[in-house]
Amino acid sequence: MTGKFIVLEGGDAVGKSTQGKEIAARLRDRGYEVVETFEPGATNFGARLRELLMGDGPMSPLAEALLMAADRADHVATVIKPALARGAWVVSDRFLPSSLVYQGVGRALGLETVSEINKSAVDGLVPDLVVVLDLDSQDARGRRDLDSDRFETAGDEFAAQVVAAYRDLAPSMGWKIVDASGSPEEVSSSLWGLVVESLSP
Repeated sequence: MTGKFIVLEGGDAVGKSTQGKEIAARLRDRGYEVVETFEPGATNFGARLRELLMGDGPMSPLAEALLMAADRADHVATVIKPALARGAWVVSDRFLPSSLVYQGVGRALGLETVSEINKSAVDGLVPDLVVVLDLDSQDARGRRDLDSDRFETAGDEFAAQVVAAYRDLAPSMGWKIVDASGSPEEVSSSLWGLVVESLSP
């Protein structure tokens, strides 16, 4: 039996990691094997790419998109697809939607360019459920760690653009949106409802 692939998306500091752990715990309580993962940097190769992507210093938008795709190709081949093939459920903090939003819109490369770059990287893999945790960028800013990465220090305008892009693209892409402004328990309840609704046999 092939497993299911759930992706959590959204701007920085919206609670994806916390909610991913909660989903994984609930699935395990129901007897599923669950693989929790993330992008970029979930593999040994990806960890080295993450250092480049998240570090200081300028980088061209195209180089950024290509490095993200390289990380994703290794992630799909060595983590996600093997887990799904053995029947495990995969819960990932970010996947292709992040590249469409951050590089396609935020870095102005365009959706078509980013999609083409990632076509081989995803190797035909499409998530069973993509949920965007939606939170205004000003609210998210108060949740960020002091030690921020290159994306988190890109400025308020970029952060707001990311949030708007997720909201704009969600309807046409089939992504679900959950209001992330409530308590972790409230967000978890809404998110779990989507998991049950969308992925039940």
